[in-house]
Amino acid sequence: FQIAEDVSVEDAIDSMKLRANMHNFKLVADLPLSEQIEAMGEEANFMQILAFCDALIAKRMVDFNIIFAGFLPCRIAVLEDGDGQGWIVTMNMDMMLNAVDLPDDLEPLATRVRDTIYDIVDAGVNGDL
Repeated sequence: FQIAEDVSVEDAIDSMKLRANMHNFKLVADLPLSEQIEAMGEEANFMQILAFCDALIAKRMVDFNIIFAGFLPCRIAVLEDGDGQGWIVTMNMDMMLNAVDLPDDLEPLATRVRDTIYDIVDAGVNGDL
């Protein structure tokens, strides 16, 4: 998703953190990859990976089928391309929903995760602080 022109990558990240908090999704990892690359002596466009999770939903999904561990935690990349345009990238969350046939008690939880991650991304794209 392309970040709106008037939204910096930093504001996008702040917006996503705030939105995640509103949904009670915890930021469980914050990986400033471009900083690491620069510390290793190479130039890099901005690239940061954020990982969000509702641990209780994650546990229930993995208890049902370990395949869901491969989707955990939900990762969202924030980066700038060579022209300085900001982007937000995450996986197609419908893949998670369609990975296996979910029982009736888990389907709403998986849908909630998908909808929440997309709402977090939307907040970042638009800079909704």
